[in-house]
Formats: sequence, C-alpha cells, structure tokens
Amino acid sequence: MSKISPVTGHYVTIEVDGLEYKVFYLENGSGQPLVCQHTAGAHNHQWRGLLEDEEITANYRVIAYDLPRHGKSDPPENTEWWKEEYKLTADHFVNFIVALCDALELEDPLFMGSSFGGNVALQLALRHPDRFGGVLSVEGADYSPGFYLDWWQHPHANAAQICASGTWDLMAPQSPEADRWKTWFYYSQGSEAFKGDLHFYSVDHDLRGRLHEIEGDKCPVVMMTGEYDYLTTPEDSARTAGEIKNGSFINMPEIGHFPMSENHERFRVHLLEALNALQSVKANA
Repeated sequence: MSKISPVTGHYVTIEVDGLEYKVFYLENGSGQPLVCQHTAGAHNHQWRGLLEDEEITANYRVIAYDLPRHGKSDPPENTEWWKEEYKLTADHFVNFIVALCDALELEDPLFMGSSFGGNVALQLALRHPDRFGGVLSVEGADYSPGFYLDWWQHPHANAAQICASGTWDLMAPQSPEADRWKTWFYYSQGSEAFKGDLHFYSVDHDLRGRLHEIEGDKCPVVMMTGEYDYLTTPEDSARTAGEIKNGSFINMPEIGHFPMSENHERFRVHLLEALNALQSVKANA
C-alpha cells in the first residue's frame, strides 16, 4: 500500500548580496519554524527523517533548504558564476540565511545546522541575535581548520567518490548500514560544491576570542556533537559552548558527523532534549 509523505517542496526567489537565487526547500509541520541547514556538499534530503517525524512536526514547522549550488537550488541567476571559483564566506552564508527567513516571513525561527551548518549557527547567533529564537549547532565549533584541501577536486581523481568516501569514517559503526550508505550517496552528488563549502568551514569561519560576544540570553545556543566526530570533536564543541553565555552542550554517543542522516532515530532523542533546553532558556530570560 502506497503512502504519500506529508512533506512538500517549494521554490522561493531571494536576493542576496546583489544576486538572485531560486532556492528549493522542503517543509512539514506547524508551530515555531525550525530552519535546517545540511552539511557541506550535501542537500536537504539529509533531514528527511526529521521532516517526517510526527512528534517534532506536531510542534515545529520544519524547513530544510538546499543552499545554492546544492540539490535543487541552482547557482545565482544573473551572473556568469561559472567564471569564478566558488568559495563560500561567512558574510554571504549569514546574509543568505537571513534573506531566506525574511522571504518566508518566519517569525522567531530556530536555526539548526550541522558541520559547516553548525558553524554558521554560531555566526548567526553572534550577528543576528534578535532575528532568531535560538540556534542548534550540530557538529560545530568556534574554529575547525584543516579540511580545505586541493585534492577534493583534482583532475586525476574521481571527485564524486573521494568526497563521498571521505565521509565514511566520520560515521559511527553503530549507525544503520542503509543510512550510512545513503549519506555516502548524498555526498557523491555534491562534489562540485564541496570544496567551496569547506572554504567557509576551515578558512573563513573563526570565532576564537569572540564567543563571549554572543548574546545567549537573546539567542540561546545549544551545541550537539557525536562521539565519532574527529573534525569537530565533542571536546571542541563543549569548550565552545562553555565560552558562550547560556551556552550548553549535549554529547551524542554512538553517532558520528552526520547524525540526522546516519541515525535519525538516535539523533531525535538528543534533538528533543536540545529543543527543550532552548525553550527553557527563553522562558527564563
């Protein structure tokens, strides 16, 4: 018997830094918006388990978008983008997310991103504490150097397989095999954007010495990291959270760097804890 998913997809046209983008997003649920950013080189399919999670979508309007150049979101419309090397910056990343939330007329949204999305969550809390009701930084830290490498795109290598296989040992061996292979597959499709995303992740993002500037009473921060993540380790995330006012950290055993796609059933337990923590801080502010 067939079952049609309640998740729906839409395009929205936005302008960011003088360029026009047609952005694809999936959504489901009702309540406070929960805006979700996929990992570098991937797309919003990573959040499918969350989008179809009836307990969470009963209270939250989950929105998972494809960053431009990823999934079903094209590069910018009104420029010869192919003549320039793609290098994502913190300024543009933040401006894009705020423009998307404005275009969708989201009130008091929560933001959740993983990996480079976890890093930009910290950037949003720092730069726009009045725009977001709180942020969930998954697999994020104040600084994550060393992953912006030339060989992610090399003429002598199969970039799709290199990018995909680079994710394998970042996942927990306890995660379901089928979900680990799906995560691998997502990355095989996004190799063209992967290196440019990592420019933000490992080069442009650096909040060392600035975490105390985040107004955690206005925009509370909860950090969540899997024990098998060796890029931004649980120790990195815990240290980062400890330097943020009202910051908190949740350790996620038996999960790796891609918790929402490699093991949603385990991830959702920690996510519910994190959402409750955000609401508690806001209630006591």
